[in-house]
Amino acid sequence: MVTEPLNGGPATGMLSAPRVDGPAPETQLAKDMVRRSLPFLPLLVLLGTIIGGVDGAVSAFYAVVIVLANFALSAALLAWAARISLGLLMGVALFGFLLRLGLIFLAVLAFADASWMNLWALGVVLIVTHLGLLFWEMRFVSISLAHPGLRPPTRRTAVASGARRPS
Repeated sequence: MVTEPLNGGPATGMLSAPRVDGPAPETQLAKDMVRRSLPFLPLLVLLGTIIGGVDGAVSAFYAVVIVLANFALSAALLAWAARISLGLLMGVALFGFLLRLGLIFLAVLAFADASWMNLWALGVVLIVTHLGLLFWEMRFVSISLAHPGLRPPTRRTAVASGARRPS
């Protein structure tokens, strides 16, 4: 762990903030969300099919792509900003959210009049996928400075999933 000065440094008596070197927990979480979403992709496309037929299925698939791209972009921006400074990280968290919201709007607007677009299916799957992945991922996140990102597997979950514990 590296300690970097905040607004001045040791000579000015300001506080220092710890910076974690190593893999960014943001990208680890985004990759885990993508991995966990893939088994639900057929169900989401089926939901889109129920809502709007074949056009609904294509729209639902497009919604899942938008959601996964949104989480990947969020992780990339936060990981980049975290390596530079805490102030930039906070700014990127706020304004990155607004930027990504605008990009989602543009992604929907770009194909809103396409012949294959079913806005109801797109909207439902977009909301369900965003919220579903966030709530699902909360079960696996570690809120500990010792293990930022994903919680390390316990003996019980490691045995159940066949994973090996890190040594």
